[in-house]
Amino acid sequence: MASHRRPKQTGPRRTGVLTVTAAAAVALSTQAASADPLPDPNKKGVQAQIDRLYEQATQATEKYNGAGEKAETLKKQVATLQDAAARKQGELNELRDRIGTVAAGQYRAGGLDPALQLFLSGDPDTYLERASTLDRAGDRQTAVLQQFLSQQRALRQQRAEASEKLRDLDEVQTELGRRKGEIQGKLREAQRLLNTLTAKERARIAEAEDRADRASARVDLGDETSASTRAAAAFAAAKSRVGLPYVWGASGPTSFDCSGLTSWAFRQADVSIPRTSQAQANIGTRIDSLGALRPGDLVIMRTDLSHVGFYAGNGQILHSPKPGAKVRYESIARSGMPFMWGVRVG
Repeated sequence: MASHRRPKQTGPRRTGVLTVTAAAAVALSTQAASADPLPDPNKKGVQAQIDRLYEQATQATEKYNGAGEKAETLKKQVATLQDAAARKQGELNELRDRIGTVAAGQYRAGGLDPALQLFLSGDPDTYLERASTLDRAGDRQTAVLQQFLSQQRALRQQRAEASEKLRDLDEVQTELGRRKGEIQGKLREAQRLLNTLTAKERARIAEAEDRADRASARVDLGDETSASTRAAAAFAAAKSRVGLPYVWGASGPTSFDCSGLTSWAFRQADVSIPRTSQAQANIGTRIDSLGALRPGDLVIMRTDLSHVGFYAGNGQILHSPKPGAKVRYESIARSGMPFMWGVRVG
C-alpha cells in the first residue's frame, strides 16, 4: 500500500539541487509534450458532463419505474372492477328475467301489478320511494325489486370507478411516455458527447469500466453473515447476476437497473418489495449507521434516494450502477454517491 505520510519540508541547503532538478523536469516535460500531448482539460469537462447525464438518466429511470408500477396497479384495479361489473350485469339480467316472467304471468291473468308497471316504466328508480303507497305491492315482490335496484346502483358505481381508474391510467401512461423520452434524451446526449472524444479517449473510459469490473471479481467481502435468511437468499440471487449489464427499466433476469436488481433478487427469495429505490427506502427496518449494516441489507444512496443496492460486507455495495456498466461490487466510499441509510428486510 502506498504511503500517505506528508513529505519533509525542503531545507535551505537543498535549494540549489532542487533548482537543477526542476530545470531538468521542465526540459523532460517539454520533450514529453511533443511526443504525447497533455490531456485536454476540456475533455475532462466532457467526461464530467457524461457522468452527470448518466446520473440524471438513472434518476429519471426510477421515476419511470414508479410510474410503471402505478400503471400496473391501476391495470389490475380496472380489470377487477370490470370483472365485478360483468358479474353484476349477469346477476341483473337473471333478476330482470325473473321479474319479466312474473309480469308476463300477471298480464295473462288479467293485468299487471302496479308495482311491476312502475318497475317496467322508464323510471324504475322511483319505485322505492313510491312503493309504500301501492296497496297491492307485496313484501316479497317489493324485496325482489329492491334487490334489483340496489344491484343496479352498485353496477353504475362500479362502472364509474372503472372509468375513473381508466382516466388515471391514461395519465400515468402519458407520464411513462414523458419519462421514457427524458431518459432516451439524456442517453443520446451522453452518446453525442462521447462521440466528440477521440478513439483513444473513449478506449480510456472503457478501460476504466473494465478495471472496475475486474476489481469486482477480486473484492474482499469479509464476514458475509446476513441479518436474516430471506436477506441471505436475496443477496445470493443478486450475486449470481454479477457481470450482467445495466439497462434502464430492466428488472431481470439478464439485465437490470439498480432497483430492478434488488426487487428481482428478493422475488427469488419469495419476498415482494416495491419496484423503486425511493419506495424500497421506506420498507423494513432502517439502519442509519454504515457500520451496523449486514450483508443482504439494502443500501440507499443519493439525497433523492434514487439509487439502491445490496450491502456486501467490508464497505462494499453490490449494485447495477449506471448505463454502460455491469452488475458489480464497488466500494461505497468510492462510488461517488452519498450513503443515506440502509434497510433490513425480514
